[in-house]
Amino acid sequence: MTPSATAQKIDIIHWITELNDLSVLDKVSAIKEGASGIPHAELLSIERGLDDFEQGKITPHEQVKKRYEKWL
Repeated sequence: MTPSATAQKIDIIHWITELNDLSVLDKVSAIKEGASGIPHAELLSIERGLDDFEQGKITPHEQVKKRYEKWL
């Protein structure tokens, strides 16, 4: 990263910390979400699901189908 990019990032961070305009903050958030294409809340949800899977905190699909078959 070039020194000018670092300085620019620091300047933007400082500007955001002083910002009180919610409409501008919403726009900055939208830009941030657009960078990955997936909203932050959805990424957190996916990460929680993957953590649950890794820890074995899952219910097999067939078991769920049996439990709810009367409503399906």
